Amino acid sequence: MNNKINQDSINKALWNACDTFRGTVSADTYKDFILTTLFLKYISDVWQDHYDQYQAEHGDVPELIEELMKNERFVLPREASFYALYERRYEPGNGERIDQALHAIEEANGTKLKDAGKSVFQDISFNTDKLGEEKQKNDILRHLLEDFAKPELNLKPSRVGTLDVIGNAYEYLIKNFAASGGQKAGEFYTPPEVSDLIAELLDPQPGDSICDPACGSGSLLMKCGRKVVSNHGSKQYALYGQEAIGSTWSLAKMNMFLHGEDNHKIEWGDTIRNPKLLDKNGDLMLFDIVTANPPFSLDKWGHGDAENDKFGRFRRGIPPKTKGDYAFILHMIETLKPGSSSKHGGRMGVVVPHGVLFRGSSEGKIRKQLIDENLLDAVIGLPEKLFYGTGIPAAILLFKKNKDNEKVLFIDASREFKSGKNQNQLSEENIQKIVDTYRARATVDKYAYLASLEEIQENDYNLNIPRYVDTFEEEEEIDLMEVRAERMKLKAELDELEDQMAKYLEELGYGA
Repeated sequence: MNNKINQDSINKALWNACDTFRGTVSADTYKDFILTTLFLKYISDVWQDHYDQYQAEHGDVPELIEELMKNERFVLPREASFYALYERRYEPGNGERIDQALHAIEEANGTKLKDAGKSVFQDISFNTDKLGEEKQKNDILRHLLEDFAKPELNLKPSRVGTLDVIGNAYEYLIKNFAASGGQKAGEFYTPPEVSDLIAELLDPQPGDSICDPACGSGSLLMKCGRKVVSNHGSKQYALYGQEAIGSTWSLAKMNMFLHGEDNHKIEWGDTIRNPKLLDKNGDLMLFDIVTANPPFSLDKWGHGDAENDKFGRFRRGIPPKTKGDYAFILHMIETLKPGSSSKHGGRMGVVVPHGVLFRGSSEGKIRKQLIDENLLDAVIGLPEKLFYGTGIPAAILLFKKNKDNEKVLFIDASREFKSGKNQNQLSEENIQKIVDTYRARATVDKYAYLASLEEIQENDYNLNIPRYVDTFEEEEEIDLMEVRAERMKLKAELDELEDQMAKYLEELGYGA
């Protein structure tokens, strides 16, 4: 079957399955049920497909087949299968049965679905009062099981082919939930075009370790990994992430598995207060690439503990209590590999609100330090309304640990985008222009400017893009005499038309 047809029909069937919940619970709640059921259905279909193949090869020898199935990517206890739950959908207790099935899957798969005692499904309970009283809850979950049992959602590898179809379906759902998710949407998803742009700019190489310390559902992290595959035909890379919100951490773990990204380490916890990605000595791990779209200007980010930070992340200054942007930036800088004369150091891309570029006080001091240390490589201004949950324009800051020049490139890409009803987008052309300009590192009239450190110092370390990229367009001078002549000509033509109209009316008997 054609994969594109599969992809479209799968996406549509998944989005239709959301109708089971609409009007009963909020999208922010039911997204977890839909995405978890997709994961359960996928591993059940893969299991069944492989079981059927072994049966065709070896005949109906249950003991042999069970032994062969122990080598599967995921172990699936028989009673925990989607199909076992579907068979009992009319019985009371659907919520409790689904929760028990998820727990059994976690137990059967060792550490794969657990992290330091926390399990992937721990924050997701189908047996919740959010779905109403027992009878209503049971009916809703029966409908959910029936939606996923439809032929369009047969996710067996023998039918859908590549794993990409499943991963794409998961991303499609997350994107749609983000688009309708209001303020909370930005917590778990970076628009795919922005992820594409950052991945292109950072240009991951085979062998790179890639980290996102505020990874959400993992889409930006995986985009960077897939660049190694598409540009170099290699899967030699490792993905690391940390996510503070438990249910979002669960989405990231499932997302990784549904994309076939088994070489990952995603930790659960607050990156600023309790970084979990540590080496064997208890120090911060260092990475080739660090990238993130952290929460904009996070209040209560951990200011009280920053002065005594045991990792020394805030030695350049402590960010303000109510704005955590530089807390994430400083953490990311500290986790970059240092580099040497023979090897590039770590490189970093972070999405920030524009205030990060020019706010004063402690942020101004931190910014000055980072610039004086020649860590800042580029400042790229993006269009407004790109991000879910906020209409404000943002910027991408690129840092390098081992720069070979003392200049900073400023790009003003704020005016080039595809307009959408509620959301603007970057087109492939918009992305390519930014990437080409960044790689060329040259001034482009009204679009980019390569500034020296001296120029930035003269601007008091203010990085506001209009200080460097002049986008002012002079209006054409208006020739008033030419305008007057045109007006007189139009007036004469109008008088002539009025005369003709009067004659026609007179001939028709409407004359005065």
